[in-house]
Amino acid sequence: MKSIRDVYKIGKGPSSSHTMGPERAARLFLERYPDADRYCVKLYESLSKTGRGHGTDRVLYEVLGKAHTEVQFCDYTTEKLPHPNTLDFIAYRGEEELGKMRVASIGGGDILIDGEDPAIQDEVYPENSFAEIEQFCAWRYISLSEYVELNEGPEIWDFLSEIWRAMKRSVELGLHTDGILPGGLNVQRKAKHLFEQESDHELPQVRELRLVCSYAFAVAEENADNGTIVTAPTCGSCGVLPSVLLYMQERHGYSDEKVLQALAVAGLFGALVKRNASISGAECGCQAEIGTACSMAAAALCTLKDMTIAQTEYAAEIAMEHQLGLTCDPICGLVQIPCIERNAVAAKRAMDAFNLSSFLCGTRNISFDMVVRTMKETGQHMNVCYRETSEGGLARLYNRRRAE
Repeated sequence: MKSIRDVYKIGKGPSSSHTMGPERAARLFLERYPDADRYCVKLYESLSKTGRGHGTDRVLYEVLGKAHTEVQFCDYTTEKLPHPNTLDFIAYRGEEELGKMRVASIGGGDILIDGEDPAIQDEVYPENSFAEIEQFCAWRYISLSEYVELNEGPEIWDFLSEIWRAMKRSVELGLHTDGILPGGLNVQRKAKHLFEQESDHELPQVRELRLVCSYAFAVAEENADNGTIVTAPTCGSCGVLPSVLLYMQERHGYSDEKVLQALAVAGLFGALVKRNASISGAECGCQAEIGTACSMAAAALCTLKDMTIAQTEYAAEIAMEHQLGLTCDPICGLVQIPCIERNAVAAKRAMDAFNLSSFLCGTRNISFDMVVRTMKETGQHMNVCYRETSEGGLARLYNRRRAE
Protein backbone atom coordinates (compact mmCIF):
# COMPACT_ATOMS: atom_id res chain seq x y z
CA MET A 1 0.00 0.00 0.00
CA LYS A 2 1.17 3.53 -0.81
CA SER A 3 2.25 6.19 1.66
CA ILE A 4 -0.29 8.36 3.44
CA ARG A 5 1.52 11.23 1.71
CA ASP A 6 -0.50 10.08 -1.29
CA VAL A 7 -3.69 10.97 0.58
CA TYR A 8 -2.78 14.44 1.85
CA LYS A 9 -1.84 17.02 -0.80
CA ILE A 10 -1.75 20.78 -0.37
CA GLY A 11 -3.16 22.53 -3.42
CA LYS A 12 -5.83 24.79 -4.87
CA GLY A 13 -9.45 23.76 -5.29
CA PRO A 14 -12.06 23.15 -6.30
CA SER A 15 -11.43 19.55 -7.42
CA SER A 16 -8.52 17.17 -6.99
CA SER A 17 -9.57 15.10 -10.00
CA HIS A 18 -10.83 17.93 -12.24
CA THR A 19 -8.27 20.65 -11.51
CA MET A 20 -5.28 19.31 -9.57
CA GLY A 21 -4.90 16.15 -11.70
CA PRO A 22 -5.29 17.88 -15.11
CA GLU A 23 -2.94 20.66 -14.00
CA ARG A 24 -0.30 18.09 -13.07
CA ALA A 25 -0.80 16.32 -16.42
CA ALA A 26 -0.57 19.60 -18.37
CA ARG A 27 2.74 20.52 -16.71
CA LEU A 28 4.14 17.10 -17.59
CA PHE A 29 2.98 17.42 -21.22
CA LEU A 30 4.46 20.91 -21.46
CA GLU A 31 7.82 19.53 -20.26
CA ARG A 32 7.69 16.89 -22.99
CA TYR A 33 6.72 19.26 -25.82
CA PRO A 34 7.89 22.76 -24.82
CA ASP A 35 8.50 23.82 -28.45
CA ALA A 36 4.99 23.16 -29.74
CA ASP A 37 3.16 26.00 -31.49
CA ARG A 38 -0.20 24.98 -30.11
CA TYR A 39 -1.91 22.39 -27.95
CA CYS A 40 -5.26 20.64 -28.05
CA VAL A 41 -6.78 19.01 -24.97
CA LYS A 42 -9.85 16.79 -25.28
CA LEU A 43 -11.93 16.12 -22.16
CA TYR A 44 -14.18 13.08 -21.91
CA GLU A 45 -17.08 11.85 -19.78
CA SER A 46 -17.04 13.41 -16.28
CA LEU A 47 -14.29 15.87 -17.19
CA SER A 48 -16.29 16.98 -20.21
CA LYS A 49 -19.61 17.24 -18.41
CA THR A 50 -18.45 19.04 -15.25
CA GLY A 51 -15.09 20.43 -16.33
CA ARG A 52 -16.32 23.99 -16.79
CA GLY A 53 -17.81 24.11 -13.32
CA HIS A 54 -14.71 22.59 -11.77
CA GLY A 55 -12.35 24.92 -13.64
CA THR A 56 -10.60 22.24 -15.72
CA ASP A 57 -10.32 24.50 -18.75
CA ARG A 58 -9.05 27.35 -16.56
CA VAL A 59 -6.08 25.40 -15.17
CA LEU A 60 -5.23 23.98 -18.60
CA TYR A 61 -5.12 27.49 -20.08
CA GLU A 62 -3.02 28.71 -17.18
CA VAL A 63 -0.40 25.99 -17.70
CA LEU A 64 -0.34 25.70 -21.50
CA GLY A 65 -1.22 29.30 -22.41
CA LYS A 66 -4.70 30.31 -23.48
CA ALA A 67 -3.54 32.04 -26.68
CA HIS A 68 -2.40 28.78 -28.28
CA THR A 69 -4.44 26.11 -26.48
CA GLU A 70 -7.77 24.64 -27.51
CA VAL A 71 -9.81 22.76 -24.90
CA GLN A 72 -12.55 20.54 -26.32
CA PHE A 73 -15.43 19.27 -24.18
CA CYS A 74 -16.30 16.03 -25.98
CA ASP A 75 -19.91 14.92 -25.56
CA TYR A 76 -19.27 11.26 -26.23
CA THR A 77 -16.65 8.75 -27.25
CA THR A 78 -16.92 5.52 -29.22
CA GLU A 79 -14.04 3.81 -27.45
CA LYS A 80 -13.63 2.40 -23.99
CA LEU A 81 -11.86 4.88 -21.77
CA PRO A 82 -9.45 3.90 -18.98
CA HIS A 83 -11.33 6.08 -16.46
CA PRO A 84 -14.33 8.44 -16.37
CA ASN A 85 -11.86 11.32 -15.93
CA THR A 86 -9.89 10.88 -19.15
CA LEU A 87 -8.24 13.60 -21.22
CA ASP A 88 -6.10 13.59 -24.37
CA PHE A 89 -3.23 16.02 -24.94
CA ILE A 90 -2.00 16.71 -28.49
CA ALA A 91 0.96 18.95 -29.40
CA TYR A 92 1.40 20.56 -32.83
CA ARG A 93 4.05 22.49 -34.72
CA GLY A 94 2.21 24.04 -37.61
CA GLU A 95 0.09 21.21 -39.01
CA GLU A 96 2.52 18.54 -37.83
CA GLU A 97 1.50 16.50 -34.82
CA LEU A 98 4.46 16.31 -32.47
CA GLY A 99 2.98 13.91 -29.95
CA LYS A 100 0.02 13.00 -27.81
CA MET A 101 -0.65 11.73 -24.32
CA ARG A 102 -3.77 10.14 -22.82
CA VAL A 103 -4.20 10.67 -19.10
CA ALA A 104 -6.63 9.39 -16.48
CA SER A 105 -7.16 11.68 -13.48
CA ILE A 106 -7.96 9.02 -10.91
CA GLY A 107 -8.74 11.17 -7.85
CA GLY A 108 -6.84 12.90 -5.10
CA GLY A 109 -4.71 14.75 -7.67
CA ASP A 110 -3.14 11.54 -8.99
CA ILE A 111 -2.84 10.69 -12.67
CA LEU A 112 -2.11 7.61 -14.80
CA ILE A 113 -0.65 7.92 -18.31
CA ASP A 114 -2.07 5.45 -20.81
CA GLY A 115 0.52 3.05 -22.19
CA GLU A 116 3.13 3.94 -19.60
CA ASP A 117 3.99 2.21 -16.36
CA PRO A 118 2.83 4.21 -13.34
CA ALA A 119 5.52 6.31 -11.75
CA ILE A 120 7.61 3.98 -9.64
CA GLN A 121 6.71 4.53 -6.03
CA ASP A 122 7.77 1.95 -3.50
CA GLU A 123 5.02 0.26 -1.56
CA VAL A 124 5.41 1.73 1.90
CA TYR A 125 3.14 -0.72 3.71
CA PRO A 126 3.47 -4.51 3.23
CA GLU A 127 -0.12 -4.91 4.45
CA ASN A 128 -2.98 -4.09 2.07
CA SER A 129 -6.07 -4.60 4.23
CA PHE A 130 -7.14 -3.49 7.66
CA ALA A 131 -7.33 -7.11 8.82
CA GLU A 132 -3.65 -7.54 7.99
CA ILE A 133 -2.74 -4.28 9.71
CA GLU A 134 -4.69 -5.20 12.84
CA GLN A 135 -3.01 -8.59 12.98
CA PHE A 136 0.46 -7.06 12.63
CA CYS A 137 -0.22 -4.45 15.33
CA ALA A 138 -1.46 -7.13 17.71
CA TRP A 139 1.65 -9.20 17.06
CA ARG A 140 3.97 -6.24 17.70
CA TYR A 141 1.88 -4.69 20.51
CA ILE A 142 1.82 -1.30 18.77
CA SER A 143 -0.86 1.30 18.04
CA LEU A 144 -1.99 2.35 14.58
CA SER A 145 -0.03 5.61 14.78
CA GLU A 146 3.09 3.66 15.79
CA TYR A 147 2.45 1.37 12.83
CA VAL A 148 2.43 4.41 10.53
CA GLU A 149 5.74 5.67 11.92
CA LEU A 150 7.29 2.21 11.68
CA ASN A 151 6.58 2.11 7.94
CA GLU A 152 6.85 5.78 6.98
CA GLY A 153 9.80 6.70 9.19
CA PRO A 154 9.99 9.48 11.82
CA GLU A 155 10.09 12.14 9.09
CA ILE A 156 6.37 11.55 8.57
CA TRP A 157 5.70 13.81 11.57
CA ASP A 158 7.30 16.82 9.86
CA PHE A 159 5.14 16.17 6.82
CA LEU A 160 1.98 15.92 8.93
CA SER A 161 2.93 19.10 10.80
CA GLU A 162 2.89 20.95 7.49
CA ILE A 163 -0.44 19.34 6.62
CA TRP A 164 -1.97 20.38 9.94
CA ARG A 165 -0.77 23.97 9.55
CA ALA A 166 -2.32 24.14 6.08
CA MET A 167 -5.59 22.69 7.37
CA LYS A 168 -5.82 25.24 10.17
CA ARG A 169 -5.03 28.08 7.74
CA SER A 170 -7.90 27.04 5.50
CA VAL A 171 -10.30 27.07 8.46
CA GLU A 172 -9.05 30.48 9.60
CA LEU A 173 -9.37 32.02 6.15
CA GLY A 174 -12.81 30.56 5.61
CA LEU A 175 -14.12 31.84 8.94
CA HIS A 176 -13.07 35.40 8.16
CA THR A 177 -14.31 35.62 4.58
CA ASP A 178 -17.80 36.37 3.35
CA GLY A 179 -19.35 37.13 -0.01
CA ILE A 180 -20.61 35.18 -3.00
CA LEU A 181 -18.80 32.12 -4.34
CA PRO A 182 -17.83 32.25 -8.04
CA GLY A 183 -19.63 30.23 -10.68
CA GLY A 184 -23.01 31.87 -11.15
CA LEU A 185 -25.10 30.01 -8.55
CA ASN A 186 -24.92 33.01 -6.21
CA VAL A 187 -24.09 30.77 -3.26
CA GLN A 188 -23.42 32.87 -0.18
CA ARG A 189 -20.50 31.96 2.06
CA LYS A 190 -22.01 30.80 5.38
CA ALA A 191 -19.04 29.80 7.57
CA LYS A 192 -18.43 33.25 9.06
CA HIS A 193 -22.12 33.80 9.79
CA LEU A 194 -22.47 30.36 11.37
CA PHE A 195 -19.36 30.83 13.48
CA GLU A 196 -20.54 34.18 14.86
CA GLN A 197 -23.99 33.00 16.01
CA GLU A 198 -22.95 32.43 19.63
CA SER A 199 -25.62 32.92 22.27
CA ASP A 200 -25.50 33.13 26.07
CA HIS A 201 -28.26 30.53 26.21
CA GLU A 202 -26.72 28.16 23.67
CA LEU A 203 -26.89 24.51 24.68
CA PRO A 204 -23.54 22.62 24.65
CA GLN A 205 -24.70 20.21 21.94
CA VAL A 206 -25.92 23.08 19.79
CA ARG A 207 -22.62 24.90 20.20
CA GLU A 208 -20.73 21.78 19.13
CA LEU A 209 -22.91 21.41 16.05
CA ARG A 210 -22.50 25.09 15.14
CA LEU A 211 -18.72 25.18 15.54
CA VAL A 212 -17.94 21.86 13.83
CA CYS A 213 -20.20 22.76 10.91
CA SER A 214 -18.79 26.28 10.63
CA TYR A 215 -15.26 24.85 10.41
CA ALA A 216 -16.34 22.36 7.74
CA PHE A 217 -18.13 25.10 5.80
CA ALA A 218 -15.03 27.31 6.08
CA VAL A 219 -12.71 24.79 4.40
CA ALA A 220 -15.25 23.65 1.80
CA GLU A 221 -15.98 27.27 0.87
CA GLU A 222 -12.27 28.00 0.54
CA ASN A 223 -12.08 25.04 -1.84
CA ALA A 224 -15.08 26.22 -3.85
CA ASP A 225 -13.42 29.64 -4.14
CA ASN A 226 -10.23 28.10 -5.62
CA GLY A 227 -8.39 28.59 -2.33
CA THR A 228 -5.57 26.48 -0.92
CA ILE A 229 -6.73 23.40 0.99
CA VAL A 230 -5.54 19.88 1.83
CA THR A 231 -7.02 16.87 0.07
CA ALA A 232 -8.43 14.61 2.77
CA PRO A 233 -8.73 12.55 0.71
CA THR A 234 -10.07 14.86 -2.05
CA CYS A 235 -10.78 18.55 -2.56
CA GLY A 236 -14.53 18.00 -2.52
CA SER A 237 -14.32 16.35 0.92
CA CYS A 238 -11.55 18.54 2.35
CA GLY A 239 -13.58 20.06 5.18
CA VAL A 240 -14.54 16.95 7.14
CA LEU A 241 -11.29 15.95 8.84
CA PRO A 242 -9.89 19.40 9.78
CA SER A 243 -13.22 20.51 11.23
CA VAL A 244 -13.50 17.69 13.77
CA LEU A 245 -9.82 17.78 14.69
CA LEU A 246 -9.71 21.54 15.24
CA TYR A 247 -12.90 21.48 17.28
CA MET A 248 -11.60 18.68 19.50
CA GLN A 249 -8.25 20.41 19.98
CA GLU A 250 -9.90 23.67 20.98
CA ARG A 251 -12.57 22.01 23.13
CA HIS A 252 -10.39 19.46 24.92
CA GLY A 253 -6.89 20.90 24.62
CA TYR A 254 -5.24 18.10 22.65
CA SER A 255 -1.61 18.81 21.77
CA ASP A 256 -0.45 19.14 18.19
CA GLU A 257 1.49 15.91 18.72
CA LYS A 258 -1.73 14.06 19.48
CA VAL A 259 -3.46 15.65 16.48
CA LEU A 260 -0.63 14.49 14.22
CA GLN A 261 -1.12 10.94 15.48
CA ALA A 262 -4.81 11.28 14.58
CA LEU A 263 -3.87 12.55 11.12
CA ALA A 264 -1.56 9.57 10.66
CA VAL A 265 -4.31 7.08 11.48
CA ALA A 266 -6.84 8.95 9.33
CA GLY A 267 -4.38 8.85 6.44
CA LEU A 268 -4.00 5.11 6.91
CA PHE A 269 -7.73 4.56 6.44
CA GLY A 270 -7.75 6.87 3.42
CA ALA A 271 -4.88 4.94 1.87
CA LEU A 272 -6.74 1.67 2.40
CA VAL A 273 -9.80 2.98 0.54
CA LYS A 274 -7.61 4.34 -2.23
CA ARG A 275 -5.82 0.97 -2.51
CA ASN A 276 -8.87 -1.30 -2.38
CA ALA A 277 -11.67 0.81 -3.88
CA SER A 278 -11.62 4.43 -5.07
CA ILE A 279 -11.75 8.01 -3.77
CA SER A 280 -12.98 9.34 -7.12
CA GLY A 281 -16.50 10.73 -7.37
CA ALA A 282 -16.44 10.11 -11.11
CA GLU A 283 -15.69 6.45 -10.53
CA CYS A 284 -17.78 5.58 -7.44
CA GLY A 285 -19.95 8.58 -6.60
CA CYS A 286 -19.77 10.86 -3.58
CA GLN A 287 -19.63 7.86 -1.24
CA ALA A 288 -16.01 7.50 -2.37
CA GLU A 289 -15.16 11.07 -1.38
CA ILE A 290 -17.38 12.07 1.55
CA GLY A 291 -17.68 8.46 2.73
CA THR A 292 -13.92 8.07 2.90
CA ALA A 293 -13.47 11.46 4.58
CA CYS A 294 -16.09 10.50 7.16
CA SER A 295 -14.26 7.24 7.92
CA MET A 296 -10.96 9.07 8.20
CA ALA A 297 -12.44 11.60 10.63
CA ALA A 298 -14.07 8.92 12.79
CA ALA A 299 -10.78 7.02 13.02
CA ALA A 300 -8.93 10.23 13.87
CA LEU A 301 -11.32 10.95 16.74
CA CYS A 302 -10.77 7.46 18.15
CA THR A 303 -7.02 8.10 18.08
CA LEU A 304 -7.42 11.32 20.04
CA LYS A 305 -9.33 9.40 22.70
CA ASP A 306 -6.84 6.48 22.79
CA MET A 307 -9.54 4.01 21.85
CA THR A 308 -8.67 0.45 20.86
CA ILE A 309 -7.86 -0.65 17.33
CA ALA A 310 -11.13 -2.59 17.23
CA GLN A 311 -13.11 0.49 18.27
CA THR A 312 -11.27 2.58 15.69
CA GLU A 313 -12.10 0.12 12.93
CA TYR A 314 -15.74 0.02 14.01
CA ALA A 315 -16.03 3.81 13.97
CA ALA A 316 -14.54 3.98 10.47
CA GLU A 317 -16.85 1.20 9.30
CA ILE A 318 -19.97 2.88 10.69
CA ALA A 319 -18.98 6.15 9.05
CA MET A 320 -18.56 4.53 5.62
CA GLU A 321 -21.52 2.18 5.86
CA HIS A 322 -24.02 4.99 6.24
CA GLN A 323 -22.67 6.89 3.26
CA LEU A 324 -23.11 3.93 0.89
CA GLY A 325 -24.92 4.85 -2.29
CA LEU A 326 -24.30 8.59 -1.89
CA THR A 327 -24.49 10.12 -5.35
CA CYS A 328 -22.23 12.76 -6.85
CA ASP A 329 -24.57 15.31 -8.44
CA PRO A 330 -22.97 18.77 -8.25
CA ILE A 331 -25.29 21.45 -9.58
CA CYS A 332 -23.79 23.00 -12.72
CA GLY A 333 -20.63 20.99 -12.07
CA LEU A 334 -19.65 23.33 -9.24
CA VAL A 335 -18.29 22.00 -5.95
CA GLN A 336 -20.92 24.00 -4.04
CA ILE A 337 -24.38 22.42 -3.94
CA PRO A 338 -24.67 19.91 -2.30
CA CYS A 339 -20.93 19.50 -1.69
CA ILE A 340 -20.31 22.18 0.94
CA GLU A 341 -23.15 21.12 3.23
CA ARG A 342 -22.14 17.48 2.85
CA ASN A 343 -18.80 18.27 4.44
CA ALA A 344 -20.57 19.61 7.53
CA VAL A 345 -23.04 16.73 7.73
CA ALA A 346 -20.25 14.18 7.33
CA ALA A 347 -18.21 15.85 10.06
CA LYS A 348 -21.07 15.45 12.54
CA ARG A 349 -21.71 11.91 11.33
CA ALA A 350 -18.06 11.06 11.99
CA MET A 351 -18.49 12.27 15.58
CA ASP A 352 -21.61 10.14 15.95
CA ALA A 353 -19.81 7.08 14.57
CA PHE A 354 -16.93 7.64 16.96
CA ASN A 355 -19.28 7.91 19.95
CA LEU A 356 -21.33 4.88 18.92
CA SER A 357 -18.28 2.68 18.48
CA SER A 358 -17.23 3.27 22.08
CA PHE A 359 -20.46 1.64 23.29
CA LEU A 360 -21.15 -1.10 20.74
CA CYS A 361 -17.77 -2.29 19.46
CA GLY A 362 -18.22 -5.87 20.67
CA THR A 363 -21.49 -6.28 18.78
CA ARG A 364 -20.34 -5.50 15.25
CA ASN A 365 -20.67 -7.90 12.31
CA ILE A 366 -19.19 -5.88 9.43
CA SER A 367 -15.47 -5.23 8.99
CA PHE A 368 -13.95 -2.10 7.51
CA ASP A 369 -12.52 -4.16 4.64
CA MET A 370 -15.99 -5.47 3.84
CA VAL A 371 -17.62 -2.06 3.77
CA VAL A 372 -14.85 -0.75 1.49
CA ARG A 373 -15.45 -3.61 -0.95
CA THR A 374 -19.17 -2.89 -0.76
CA MET A 375 -18.59 0.78 -1.52
CA LYS A 376 -16.56 -0.13 -4.59
CA GLU A 377 -19.19 -2.55 -5.91
CA THR A 378 -21.96 -0.05 -5.22
CA GLY A 379 -20.07 2.63 -7.14
CA GLN A 380 -19.42 0.32 -10.08
CA HIS A 381 -23.13 -0.52 -10.34
CA MET A 382 -24.26 3.08 -9.89
CA ASN A 383 -25.76 4.69 -12.96
CA VAL A 384 -23.24 7.01 -14.61
CA CYS A 385 -25.67 9.91 -14.13
CA TYR A 386 -24.90 9.79 -10.42
CA ARG A 387 -21.13 9.67 -10.72
CA GLU A 388 -20.00 13.29 -11.09
CA THR A 389 -21.55 14.00 -14.46
CA SER A 390 -24.20 16.49 -13.26
CA GLU A 391 -26.77 14.53 -15.29
CA GLY A 392 -28.84 13.18 -12.38
CA GLY A 393 -30.15 13.95 -8.92
CA LEU A 394 -30.09 17.54 -7.72
CA ALA A 395 -28.10 18.68 -10.74
CA ARG A 396 -30.73 17.48 -13.19
CA LEU A 397 -33.77 18.72 -11.28
CA TYR A 398 -32.21 22.11 -10.58
CA ASN A 399 -31.41 22.65 -14.25
CA ARG A 400 -34.89 21.53 -15.27
CA ARG A 401 -36.51 23.89 -12.74
CA ARG A 402 -34.43 26.80 -14.06
CA ALA A 403 -35.46 25.98 -17.64
CA GLU A 404 -39.10 26.09 -16.68
